Amino acid sequence: MSCVDEFVNQIIAADNDYQELDRIYLYNRICALVGDDNHQSNDDVKIALIETAIINKKIDGSQTSKEILNDQLMDFVTPLPSKINDKFWNLYQRSPEKATNYFYQLSQENDYIKTKAIAKNISYSVKTNYGDLEITINLSKPEKDPKAIAAAGKQVQNGYPKCQLCMENEGYLGRLGYPARSNHRVIRFTLGGQTWGFQYSPYAYFSEHAIFLNRIHQPMVINQHTFNNLLEIIRIFPQYFVGSNADLPIVGGSMLSHDHYQGGRHDFPMMKAPIERDIEIPVSNVKAGIVKWPLSTIRLTSSDPEELVKAATLIHENWMNYTDEKVDVRAYTNETRHHTVTPIAYRKGVDYVLDIVLRDNQTSTKYPDGIFHPHQDVQHIKKENIGLIEVMGRAILPARLKTELKEVERYLLKQPNKMAAYHKTWADELQTKYDLTADNVSEIVDKETGLVFARVLEDAGVFKWDEKGQNAFDKFIESLK
Repeated sequence: MSCVDEFVNQIIAADNDYQELDRIYLYNRICALVGDDNHQSNDDVKIALIETAIINKKIDGSQTSKEILNDQLMDFVTPLPSKINDKFWNLYQRSPEKATNYFYQLSQENDYIKTKAIAKNISYSVKTNYGDLEITINLSKPEKDPKAIAAAGKQVQNGYPKCQLCMENEGYLGRLGYPARSNHRVIRFTLGGQTWGFQYSPYAYFSEHAIFLNRIHQPMVINQHTFNNLLEIIRIFPQYFVGSNADLPIVGGSMLSHDHYQGGRHDFPMMKAPIERDIEIPVSNVKAGIVKWPLSTIRLTSSDPEELVKAATLIHENWMNYTDEKVDVRAYTNETRHHTVTPIAYRKGVDYVLDIVLRDNQTSTKYPDGIFHPHQDVQHIKKENIGLIEVMGRAILPARLKTELKEVERYLLKQPNKMAAYHKTWADELQTKYDLTADNVSEIVDKETGLVFARVLEDAGVFKWDEKGQNAFDKFIESLK
């Protein structure tokens, strides 16, 4: 059987509107994309179709052209947005979990979620003073297409879609330097009186990694409305957590231009961290405490979402204007604001929980990348922003470390190596700390990488876990009363 015939069988068997009567139509539509049907099917029909398109010179074989064709083909097995939304909300009437299970499975089966690529990621956990931190080396995102890089400077951008989070990406063909989205679908829902979308992340960092995005392309902002939105999302989807990146550079995420949140089904290390001490805040029916966590975190718990919003707003508004020069905490320098929060919401039985993480994006002569950012001595492992996922204890480390850490191991065993110079100080410390052998070196390097990540998070904490830092934290708590 030819690859086109086999793919037509798959389309008709899929849960969409195509029937046996559509076979000839589908055959011709697919041949229009890949050319004459001259390639026999193999184990992966999609690969065979892409190879057929290259042989027939329908595409040039570049990474971008293959991605665009792949998603065009997968669009055939993906129901229309209206059909998916109807089915999602019909299933939701039975249970929120049935609805998200359906959409998550569909998003994997139609290759919107890149499961094969995600499987390449390296993941493990490391015991630290703050519990077991999660370490991942991100190998899933494809390398940049050289043709796309070359074309980027020449291409005239039309501003459509405005960014990769806009709803206008649903069904978008893609182009050089911009991802294909023909098989992309978005669930619509109402949040705070506005239309929002719900989708999954193509290159997920954890189970059911979801994105909640505003229909309107507008910058991210943290305010009372944000806390309301987060608690409303976990009312609608009680099986998920949801959080927002901070709304300032250095301490924020990489997509500050479009209002959005991230969530999903994952129990992060921070969510397991205990309360180190209870605190009193002037809001009724809210239990509050300081979390034993490297970043300065206040946990608010209540069965009353409205009271939780009041408490979170009180903390946020006070922090926005709070200065304590003794611990390098400054709300403003001249007219420049430095303070914001990273909020995370989730359910614990009947209770709603809001973790409010205090953030400060100042820089200084000593710390030009950020006073509360990974310091220079840990940047050989992690120098990028500490965003929402990492705040919660899951490291997203760069792909370079897969090969670089192997070279560190060779250096530690005194074997020929090409270790990057910026790892040398760390590697020399490990040599004096351990009796290293071929049997234990990988385990030790993995463990010590996790301990460096714990230090990275400590650097991002505004009130350190020493007497001076915790006294300063208590002083801030007093300012809330």
